[in-house]
Amino acid sequence: MRNAYDVLKERGFIEQVTDESLILEIFKKGPVTCYIGFDPTAASLHIGSLVPIMALAHMQKTGNRPIALVGGGTGLIGDPSGKTEMRQVLNLEQIKNNTASIEKQLSRYLDFSGKNSALLLNNADWLANINYIEFLRDIGRHFSVNRMLAAESYKIRLEKGLNFIEFNYMVLQAYDYLHLFKNYRCELQMGGNDQWGNMLAGTELIRKVTGKDAHALTFPLITTSLGHKMGKTEKGTIWLDGSLTKPYEYYQYWVNCDDADVGRFLKLFTFLPLEEISAVQKLSDEKLNMAKAVLAYEATKITHGPEAAQAAWRASMEAFHSKPVEKNLFPSSDIPREAAQVDTSAIPRYYVTKKNVEDGLQVATVCSSSGLTQSMSEAKRLIAQGGIYINDRQVKSADEKIEASDFGQEKEIRLRKGKKKYLIVEMKN
Repeated sequence: MRNAYDVLKERGFIEQVTDESLILEIFKKGPVTCYIGFDPTAASLHIGSLVPIMALAHMQKTGNRPIALVGGGTGLIGDPSGKTEMRQVLNLEQIKNNTASIEKQLSRYLDFSGKNSALLLNNADWLANINYIEFLRDIGRHFSVNRMLAAESYKIRLEKGLNFIEFNYMVLQAYDYLHLFKNYRCELQMGGNDQWGNMLAGTELIRKVTGKDAHALTFPLITTSLGHKMGKTEKGTIWLDGSLTKPYEYYQYWVNCDDADVGRFLKLFTFLPLEEISAVQKLSDEKLNMAKAVLAYEATKITHGPEAAQAAWRASMEAFHSKPVEKNLFPSSDIPREAAQVDTSAIPRYYVTKKNVEDGLQVATVCSSSGLTQSMSEAKRLIAQGGIYINDRQVKSADEKIEASDFGQEKEIRLRKGKKKYLIVEMKN
């Protein structure tokens, strides 16, 4: 079995490490226990959380023990890292509900019951009952205020004001690492690059308290080739919860990625072997679009399961009249290789009545009301530019109306924005 550190490095997960030679040594000794913290400030994780989740999954697949730590305790304070303003402080009930949802989501990526089972922990279990005086005496004394204020996560906030609650966050995160080191033999903390200062505080606390070494590894900030933040679209955040972002919309996010991102995203967000992914560099046009379909299918399968991935694939193939992926491309993927059976159930729908149509229903109004465009003005602008289509017929005027004859026997029309965004308009009696 391959060394997990090498796997992460080859696939582009690693930005900074405390000491690469020492980290390689602990992997040589046997299975490594590592952890990543997840902030329960929302009821769902989003695509921005996928890099750490996939890193834990790779750790488990290579025989190591991952710990997913939900910050039920630190979530009551709020991490100032990377923030210019104080985060909204949530109450206990909100944190409890969000934590339960996140725990359920993480179980899709990690095995918490089988061989090399992952651990799912909540730091509220040890932080909520801390004796404050004892904690200051035993833990707080190891921290230099001067060094803490020099940390990047605090320097940014000092300009607008850093309150005492947030100032404690680094100490508590460091204590989390100490607790996991002592009770679960956890030797490696992983996280986003904005967590570097907090992670170093943890390794230093462990050294001062136990006299032993612990290690830290950060992931790069993942942006698209155009410099956009991962998971942000005109409709908002791409969530991992299927009720917040439908599997079809999730699939569409990946299949519409920029050409320059396909290879990198396949490495980070799928488990396909690197030798198959390397072929992407030589692909173009139709075959590159096939690679995007594989990326979208595999990413959707990991997050929503194979049935949802196949439904999204069928709907996308039907909507865009795409060709199936050739058998020699990505042989490790189980993406269907035959033409898709007609299935439009996963494509977003907008319902109108027969009376709506008879009264005169402007295409621009439907575009705006359905969410195909963000506003009426955007709909009119796109129509003027030739970017709106009804059943592959270009809409010529902002005053154009949808006619009953457009719906056909199935009482449906396909409304398209540009080349990549579809909506089915269904007429009810």
